Amino acid sequence: MSLFDLNGRVALVTGGNGGIGLGMARGMAEAGAAIAVAGRNQAKSETAAAELGKLGIKTAVLTVDVTDEAQCRKMVEDTVARLGRLDVLVCNAGINIRKSPQDYSLAEWRQVIDANLTSTFACAQAVYPVMKAAGGGKIINIGSMLSIFGAGFAAAYGASKGGVVQLTKALATGWAKDNIQVNAVLPGWIDTDLTRAAREQIKGLNTMVLMRTPVGRWGVPGDLAGIAVFLASGASDFITGAAIPVDGGYSVQV
Repeated sequence: MSLFDLNGRVALVTGGNGGIGLGMARGMAEAGAAIAVAGRNQAKSETAAAELGKLGIKTAVLTVDVTDEAQCRKMVEDTVARLGRLDVLVCNAGINIRKSPQDYSLAEWRQVIDANLTSTFACAQAVYPVMKAAGGGKIINIGSMLSIFGAGFAAAYGASKGGVVQLTKALATGWAKDNIQVNAVLPGWIDTDLTRAAREQIKGLNTMVLMRTPVGRWGVPGDLAGIAVFLASGASDFITGAAIPVDGGYSVQV
């Protein structure tokens, strides 16, 4: 079997109905994996699943709020019931509220932390028994450039994504004995609905990104397809606890 062959495997992608999540789902589907698309917007998820289904793979649509522990556990149960197994979890769902630190309400802070960090823990915890029983699995958590850098307009988001990286390391060390590899991907500035809103809200952001990124462009969701296949496949069996930038060189440019 090819190191990058995902035929016979099942991947569950939270926030898989658009942007980075859909880009990663498409990459894994092209490598042969069946895909469970999980998100809050059922119509959007159904559209994404229909698109993925054209690649000749099985799909499932799961409507879920990943901040709810019980819903996370049911999401995992439903994936196994509908697609037969679960080999890969991609924790991609997340939000951002852009404000100066002094302007956040505590409720807004908690909303971002719960959506980005607590949900990652809840989803990973939900999938653990299934992967352990199967003899192993892959968990891919989505961090950010703000796992590394600071931004005055994204205190809660940056804190949540920094937490994702540290959580990834903890899960990787805790579950290595169960043959579960846990890694994080740190996307750079990717052209999605989320970052289009950022460009409208933050003056000069587009120019800054283009100047700071050595490849001279914004990323696109398809740029995340390869790393998803790699971390979901046997090619990464000896890699765990890593935080891998996919950023066009943004994080290495002075």
